[in-house]
Parts: sequence; C-alpha cells; structure tokens
Amino acid sequence: MNRNIITYFIICLLMALSPIGMRAANNQAMISSAKLTNHQIVMGDTTTIRLEIVQNKGERLMAGLEVKDSISSAVEIGELIACDTTDLGNNRWQINATYIVQAFDSGEWHINPVLLLEADTIRCDIPLVIRVSPVKVDPNGNIKDFAPVQEPERQWLDYVPMWATDLWWLWALLVMAALALVAYFKWWRKGKNPLKRSKKRQPPYEEAMSRLRWLKQQQLWEKGRDKDYYTALTDILREYIDRRFSINAVEMTSSEIMEALKHNSETRLVNENLNEILRIADFVKFANQRPLADDNELSFRYAMNFIDATKPLPQPESKPKEKEDKK
Repeated sequence: MNRNIITYFIICLLMALSPIGMRAANNQAMISSAKLTNHQIVMGDTTTIRLEIVQNKGERLMAGLEVKDSISSAVEIGELIACDTTDLGNNRWQINATYIVQAFDSGEWHINPVLLLEADTIRCDIPLVIRVSPVKVDPNGNIKDFAPVQEPERQWLDYVPMWATDLWWLWALLVMAALALVAYFKWWRKGKNPLKRSKKRQPPYEEAMSRLRWLKQQQLWEKGRDKDYYTALTDILREYIDRRFSINAVEMTSSEIMEALKHNSETRLVNENLNEILRIADFVKFANQRPLADDNELSFRYAMNFIDATKPLPQPESKPKEKEDKK
C-alpha cells in the first residue's frame, strides 16, 4: 500500500517536471512585476503603476484593472496610457502596461490590482503601498471661497440661432443678389443696361452735331411740339458743355450756366447766342409761350454756331527733327 502511494507521488513529480507539465503551468497568465513610479504623492496628484503581464498570445484584456483590498473613493486606477509587448517564444508574450493612479484622500493605502483577461482573472500578490500626504493649508493665509457663478457677457451674435450662423454663406449670397438687383433696376430706370455692352462714345463735338441733325429730322416744332423741341435742344447743349468744359451744366439753371461760362475765353464770342437759346427755352418750358417759327430756326442756328465755334482745335503735329548732315 505504501509502495503504491510512493509510486503515485513519483509519477506526479515527473509529470510536473516534464515539458508537458511545465507547458501546462506556463499556459497560465500572471503578473510577473508591479511597480509604482512614486510611492508618496500629495492628495489629488497622480502617479503611474507599471505591470509586466505574461500571457498566451491572442488573449486580450477584458476590463482593465480593478482595485481590490483598497478604498475606491481614496485611490483610483485610471486608463491605460502606455502598452508594449515582448515576444517570449513558445506562443507566449509579455505585456508591459502602464496605468494612471490617483489618490483623493490622505493616508497609507495598499493596492492589490486584479487584471481581467478573456479566459482568466489575474491577481497581483506583490504588495503595493502608496502614501498620500495632505495638502498644506496656511490658516492665516488668504483663503478664498468659491467664486459665485457669473453670467457671461453676451453679444448680438449670441442671440442668432446656430442654424443661421452655419448658413452665413447663404445669407451673404442673398444680400449680394439683392444689391445687384437693386443696382440693375436703378440703372434700368435711367435707360442704361449694365449687362449690355456699351458702345464707345463719340467725342463731344461729333456727338452734339449728330444729335442736332437728328433733332432737325424730327421736325418737332413744325408739329406744334415746341416744348419737346426746346427741351431736346437745351439737353444737347448742356451735355456738350458738360463734356467739353467739365462744367456740370446738366444740373445747373440757365443763369448758373451763363455765370460759369462768363470768364471762359473759348465761349466769349458765342455766349450771347447761348443766352438767347436758354432764354427762349425757359419761356417755352415754364411760361407755356409759343415762339415764332423764325425764333425756332434762329435758336437752332445759334446752337450750331455755339458748338462749331467751341469745338476743340486740332493739335499741331510735332515736326520730326532734322537729320544731322552727313559728314
């Protein structure tokens, strides 16, 4: 009987020492090392714990570390901040994991971390002690209470809904489109189309003479339209003076135009003709008087004479320099 028992123990010892038995023992996961970076910290500060875990390849951490045999409100093990692996061979590897440790109460605390794996629960038998010192407070110092909650300063943009600020580009396009539409109709009312390519304008003299010939062809005063005739005639003269002498005659009264041209040497000889045209035109437009046919013909000739007498003189061509005599 005793011989059988001794034989049984010898067989068990041989199996444990055999490679099969060693591989079975080595297949268990374990924490081979556990170290704290700092064993003494101030309350509220953090330190790190470094664990060396040996396990089979392919197993993964399920829930990280849990603190056992400690007060959870005083010491907490936080998230994993670093992790690297070392291949040990024989389908085993070593995981070097670093976790954050933070203490919220003073005292001496014993940490016994438990690591949860996919197929096993690893307990750390290595004693870890952390000493937490209280924060030194000077009772005679300037200790201030918590500041009251203050309402932040608001600007006008804070009252705009978020969906409106996110679509700022759409509002900008709408404003630009509205401004373009207003500008277009403003020019359209004046008979100008900004989208239409304008022709190159003639010089002041040629344009005025061309408009006078067009006016004569309309035969307005012959048809009894004296007011329209003098309105068109004075408009031609006003625009010519504006472009020729840079005088804003379009916005001036008849007396203001004559005052502006009084000291102009180029118009001095024909100012009386212009004054007579403007005088008759004012009577027709504002006093509803009908001039004689001779007055209408005379006003047209005066306008032709004024424009022809004040047209720009051609610039003399510069003579080429004489060539030096050949030696």
